[in-house]
Amino acid sequence: MKLKSITTALALMALSITAVDAQQLKVPAPSPLQTVKQAFALDNITIEYSRPSVKGRIIFGDVVPFGKVWRTGANASTKITFGEDVKIEGTAVAAGTYALYSIPNKDSWELMLYKDLTLGGNVADYKSENEVLKIKVKPTALTSKVETFTINVADVTANTCAIELVWDKTKVAFNVSAEIESKIMKNIESVMTKDARPYYQAASYYYENDKDLAKATEWINKAVEQNPKAYWVMLLKAKILLKSKDNKGAIVAAEETVALAKADQDDAYVKMAEKLIAEAKK
Repeated sequence: MKLKSITTALALMALSITAVDAQQLKVPAPSPLQTVKQAFALDNITIEYSRPSVKGRIIFGDVVPFGKVWRTGANASTKITFGEDVKIEGTAVAAGTYALYSIPNKDSWELMLYKDLTLGGNVADYKSENEVLKIKVKPTALTSKVETFTINVADVTANTCAIELVWDKTKVAFNVSAEIESKIMKNIESVMTKDARPYYQAASYYYENDKDLAKATEWINKAVEQNPKAYWVMLLKAKILLKSKDNKGAIVAAEETVALAKADQDDAYVKMAEKLIAEAKK
């Protein structure tokens, strides 16, 4: 083989090895991807977004200009999935996946849910007709800096939560709610007509949500029949009776809870039952 041919072959081999090494090289992403999954109401809220950092820069009003559409993160557009129909700041939004865009300003932000998930950061092609929702919210100034852009699902209750966007010294939040009452009640009615009836769960829901206490008492009595040595069931009976103003019955049930819990060496339930007895005796 001629010297020139050998040199060319070696050069091509070196380039090939370099390309393979480049493909195998892993380095930290400057704006790492994060997925947040929060159980909410009867399903989940899932958020997928990339997290840029401050790195000594001025963020809002500079890196993220005021008055212009922002992808609300880095790289691809931030995506939020609602597993069921919700309301955002009182406006109905159907279950599904949406891109989250925003228009930051010094004193107010606009937040938009967008149905085109392919737009990404190409905001020059942003079209208002693709908006599913557009709301205005007030930003909150933070006393300390948050280096990396963060989206939280906060203040979670059975059917409400707040989604917070936090970066640098700014926080923006919007409220989410779900109508679950009618679904749960319908499900309870359906399930309770079957043979294997979850009396304890149904009684617990009625107790926790101030429903018909007479029905809750009926169900908890049947739950006790099913599980006569389950002190957690007996404690719920005591709570329901106390809430029903049957203090004597509540004391009897709580004393039975103490006896059963002591037999199982569960001090936590002993304390809860004794506290209920003291309350009922007042």
